[in-house]
Amino acid sequence: MRLFYSPTSPYVRKVMVLLHETGLLDQVELVTGSGTPLDPGAAPLDANPLGKVPALERDEGPALYDSRVICRYLDDHAKAGLYPAGPELWETMVLEATADGILDAALLMVYEWRLRPEEMRFAPWVEGQWSKIDRALTMIESRGMPQLQGPPDMGQIALACALGYLDFRHAERSWRTDRPHLTAWEAGFAQRPSMQATRPVA
Repeated sequence: MRLFYSPTSPYVRKVMVLLHETGLLDQVELVTGSGTPLDPGAAPLDANPLGKVPALERDEGPALYDSRVICRYLDDHAKAGLYPAGPELWETMVLEATADGILDAALLMVYEWRLRPEEMRFAPWVEGQWSKIDRALTMIESRGMPQLQGPPDMGQIALACALGYLDFRHAERSWRTDRPHLTAWEAGFAQRPSMQATRPVA
C-alpha cells in the first residue's frame, strides 16, 4: 500500500497513529504529497481528485481517501477493533466525526490567515469557526468523558489528534482553560508511543 501524506496534516496523523497502533506501518509506503486549495502542489490528484491527503493506494481496488474511510479500511485490514462492534460503534463514529469537525474548523482558520490577502480577511468568520471548536470541547468536557475512559478506539485517536493540532496551530487559544478533565485525558493519551512518534514539527 502507498499512503500519500503530509507530516503536519492532522488528518494524516490519524492514519499514522492507527498504523502504529495496529503494527501496519511496515506494510505502507509513505509518499509526500500535499497542497492547498489555491495550489495543489504535490497533491495526489490521480489518487484523490479533491487534492487532499491522506490518500491510500491499494492493490485490490481504487485508491481510498478521506481519513475516516482510510482508518475504517485499515482497522478492518488489521482486525484491530478500533471501531467496536455493537451499539458502541455509533458513539465511536460520532466522537470521530466531532473531532474531524474540530479539525475542519481549525484548518479553515489557518487558511483564512495564510491564504487570504490581509484586506480580504474576515475576523468574525474566524471567530465563528472557533465557536464551533469551543462548543464541541465544552460538550466533551461536560458529558463525553465516560467514553474516553475505555480502551482506545478511533474516536479517541481522532480527538487526541484534533487536540494536538489545536496546540500546534492555535496554541494562543488555550483550549485547556476550564476543561480540567479533558486536559488530564489528553496529557495521558499524548504519552502513547503512537502519539509521540507522530507529533507534528513546524
